[in-house]
Amino acid sequence: MYRTHTLGELTARDLKKKVKLSGWVHKRRDHGGLIFIDLRDKTGITQVVFDPEICIEAHALAEQVRNEWVLQVQGTVRPRATGMENPELKTGAIEIEGDLLCILSKAKTPPFPINEEEIRVNEEMRLEYRYLDIRRGGILENLHTRHKAIKILRDLLDREGFCEVETPILGKSTPEGARDYLVPSRVHPKNFYALPQSPQQYKQLLMIAGLDRYFQIARCFRDEDLRADRQPEFTQLDVEMSFVEQEDVINLIEKVIKQVFHQILGLEFTSPFTRMSYHDAMEYYGCDRPDIRFDLKLHRVHKALENSLFNVFNQAIERNEIIKAIVVLQGEKISRKDLDDYTQFVQKFGLGGLPMARFQNDKLETGIAKFLTEDNQHKLKTQLHLEEGNLVLFGVGQEDRVNQAMDHLRRDLAKKLQLVRPDDYKFLWVVDFPLFIGDGEGSITSAHHPFTAPLEEDISLLDEHPLKVRAKAYDIVLNGYELGGGSIRIHDKDMQKKIFTLLDLDDEAIEKKFGFFIDALSYGTPPHGGLAIGVDRLAMLLLKTENIRDVIAFPKTQKASDLMNGCPSSVSSSQLEELHICVEDKSYKK
Repeated sequence: MYRTHTLGELTARDLKKKVKLSGWVHKRRDHGGLIFIDLRDKTGITQVVFDPEICIEAHALAEQVRNEWVLQVQGTVRPRATGMENPELKTGAIEIEGDLLCILSKAKTPPFPINEEEIRVNEEMRLEYRYLDIRRGGILENLHTRHKAIKILRDLLDREGFCEVETPILGKSTPEGARDYLVPSRVHPKNFYALPQSPQQYKQLLMIAGLDRYFQIARCFRDEDLRADRQPEFTQLDVEMSFVEQEDVINLIEKVIKQVFHQILGLEFTSPFTRMSYHDAMEYYGCDRPDIRFDLKLHRVHKALENSLFNVFNQAIERNEIIKAIVVLQGEKISRKDLDDYTQFVQKFGLGGLPMARFQNDKLETGIAKFLTEDNQHKLKTQLHLEEGNLVLFGVGQEDRVNQAMDHLRRDLAKKLQLVRPDDYKFLWVVDFPLFIGDGEGSITSAHHPFTAPLEEDISLLDEHPLKVRAKAYDIVLNGYELGGGSIRIHDKDMQKKIFTLLDLDDEAIEKKFGFFIDALSYGTPPHGGLAIGVDRLAMLLLKTENIRDVIAFPKTQKASDLMNGCPSSVSSSQLEELHICVEDKSYKK
C-alpha cells in the first residue's frame, strides 16, 4: 500500500494516527537537524518532519531529497508547534513525524518552477512540457471542473430519457463547412476516410432508426485556422431528438445549461433566455454572437449623413456602402491617443479610418463635426439620443468589413471602460438565420449545413430568392461566444435533394456524396432536430478564462502542432508505400 490517506485529507481529528503518504516534494527545508518536506498531490500539501533522533536512516535519505522527487513516507500525525500553524492549508494544523522514507522516483530540475503560482515562461515552453504545467495545479483543477460539467450533462440527459451512442470516427468526406482531416486507407488504395467535423449524418440516421433521443460527448475535427477559443480537435455535447420543434430543443438546452451553472458555480438563471433574430444581431452588434452584457449598439446613420460636406461619407453613400456609429456615453474617458490606437485597430479589419466627433454644448464638435450641416447635426442628435459628453465613432465601408470592425471595437471599448462585471453571464438565443449565404460571385453555400430545414413560410422563395430564405436554425450565445448551435433538420427526401441541387450539386454528385443518406430518408423519417454545445468552450466560460487551451489536457498551438510530442511529423517511406502515397518534395525541386 503506497498510501493510507491523500495529502489534502488529514486534520487535527487524525492526531496520533499512523499513516502512509505518497506524493511529490513541493519544498524541502533543512533547519539544522530537523528536515521539513512539504509533500504534494492533487488534493493538497502535508508537511512531514524528519528528526535524526526519531529515525537516523529516514533523516539521512531526507538530506538527499530535492524538489519534484516522488516519495513515500510513513509516520504519526501530530500537532504543529504553537504559532507554526498554516491556516491557508486544510492540513495546516498538523504535521507528520516521519519514521520511514522511500524514494520512489528522482527528478531532473524542471524547465520552470512547479511550486510557484506565477511563473515567467512563454506558452510554447509550457506546451512543450505540458505534463509539468498540469502538475502545477491550475490546469489540473480546470480538468476536474470540466469533468464535473460533463457528468452533470450525462446525468441530466439520462434522466430525460436520452441514450448515449458512440458514432464512427472514420467516416466519409462530405461538405459541411470546414476542411476535413483525411485519413488514407491501406486496405482500399487511393481512398480516404474523413474524421468527423460533427456526427451530423450519423445522429440523423439514429433518428431514422427509431432511437428517439440520442446524445454523445463527441470528438470532432476541423482543419481550419485557429484562435484563442478554437482547436483543430474539440469535444461537443451532441444532442438529437425525434418528433420535436424548435421550442422543444431550446427548452431542453436551457434546462441543461441552467443545471450546469447552478451545480458548478451556484448561479441561478431564469427562463426563457433572451432571443434575437440574426438580422438584429448583425444590424445592431455586427456579428451573430453578440455580447449583450453591455450596450454600445451599432446605429446605421447613412440617411442622417446625406448631403454632408465630408467626402468619405458622400462617397460611401454613392457606392451603396454603409455608415454605422457607436455612441460612447463616457466619451471623456477616451483620449486622443486612444482614438489614434482605435483608428489603427479598425484598419486591421479593412476600414480606412475611424471618423469621430464629441457632443458638447448641445452639438457635435471636433473631428468631422465641421463637415456636418445643421440638418446632419439635428438628425444625428435625434437618432442617437446624444447627450453632453458623448463620443460618436463612425465605421464606413463595405457592410461585412464595417460590421466586423465595429463588433471588435465595441468589445475593446467595453474592456477599457470596464462595462462588464467579471461574474456577469448573459445568455442569448440567435434565431432565424439565413438558410444560405452568397459568395459574392453568384454561388451560395449553407449558412449552417445542408441538412437544415427552411422555415415553412419561406419555402416559396427557394427557387427565385434563396438568399432570403430563413432557416429553422438557432445558436446559443454566452458573453459573445457561440456556445452551441443546432437546427430542425430536413426529414423529406425531396426537400433534401432540392437543397443539394441549390448548392450546385448535380444528380451524380448527390448520389456519390449523399446517396446512402437520401436513401435512408425514403424509409420513413420522423421530424427531428438537435443541437451541439462546445464542451471545451463551456468549460472555458465556467472557469472565466479566455484561452481554450486552459481547459484541454494536451492542446495544439495556433499552428495546429503539438510541441510536446512533435506532431504533425514525417513518417517513413515504407509507411507511405503501404498507403500508396507519394509525397512530393517541392523544396528539392527548387
